[in-house]
Amino acid sequence: MGKLVALTLLGASLALIGQRQRIFTSRDVDPVEPQKCQLVEGLEAGSEDIDILPSGLAFISTGLKYPGLPKSVPDEPGYIFLMDMNEKNPQAQALDISDGFDKASFNPHGISTFIDKDHAVYLYVVNHPHMKSTVEIFKFEEKQRSLIHLKTITHELLESVNDIVVVGPEQFYATRDHYFSKFFLRLIEMILDFQWTYVLFYSPKEVKVVAKGFSSANGITISPDKKYIYVADVTAQNIHVMKKHDNWDLTPLKVIQLATFVDNLTIDPATEDILAGCHPNAKKLLNYNPENPPGSEVLRIENVLSEHPRISTVYANDGSVLQGSTVASVYKKKLLIGTIFHKTLYCEF
Repeated sequence: MGKLVALTLLGASLALIGQRQRIFTSRDVDPVEPQKCQLVEGLEAGSEDIDILPSGLAFISTGLKYPGLPKSVPDEPGYIFLMDMNEKNPQAQALDISDGFDKASFNPHGISTFIDKDHAVYLYVVNHPHMKSTVEIFKFEEKQRSLIHLKTITHELLESVNDIVVVGPEQFYATRDHYFSKFFLRLIEMILDFQWTYVLFYSPKEVKVVAKGFSSANGITISPDKKYIYVADVTAQNIHVMKKHDNWDLTPLKVIQLATFVDNLTIDPATEDILAGCHPNAKKLLNYNPENPPGSEVLRIENVLSEHPRISTVYANDGSVLQGSTVASVYKKKLLIGTIFHKTLYCEF
């Protein structure tokens, strides 16, 4: 019995060491940069998530304050910016938000758009006012370039929400990235790899956990045919492919290993490939030093449902241009790359 206990403790210790080494690893990247790229003026407080409409209008969440990570403007609220990707030299513009919404505590994280049958555009935003989690619903007024706040959604399962993908009116999947709220406990959670985070489905009639067992569920998106949900597990360095059912439950199909810390996911509408914003230098990200900054990496995953998906690098930089990439979104061979707290890069292929 004593030997069994000793072997169990030894196995747990080795697993703990391996998990700690994986989380605090730092990998150098070989530069991969399209020839025609430029930083977007005015977007210097991060651009954690980006969602581009079929029309080419891009919504960008900026100014995220997140426990344990650098803050470029700690005393300023967050904003939603808009860019028209159809323009020759697209410019970023902060959207006005209607009165009655608490703009001073606006702390936007993941975002997702929804277009209804009347072609009205709605923006759903994961918000962390005072470090809590809510989902805000806005209606986009294109002519006025403004957002009208319609509703704040709260629920006991909507804790530590990271990202969201809308699948119908007031219907969405959302990811919970941590079980604990305190940064120190979150660090322990990552090191010990409790795998207590999950994906939930929300509707006015039903809220339920539909997938669990993630180390840290992060970015989420849906396939163009609406049959599959893709979930990034950032500390496990992989993407989960899940089958969506009529009752909104999810069934795991496969896991794609990426060997990098994968953050937000988007779909290339032209190819149906996944684009993943990634962190190759987790150690540098958690222990930020502007003299030795974290790099950025964007991966393309082709043939997602095949036995052997093809993974290629779209963009990679050592941090000299772009630090802490979180998302990449494409429109007609134009690419936007966002970051947690740094700048935003616009590229043409």
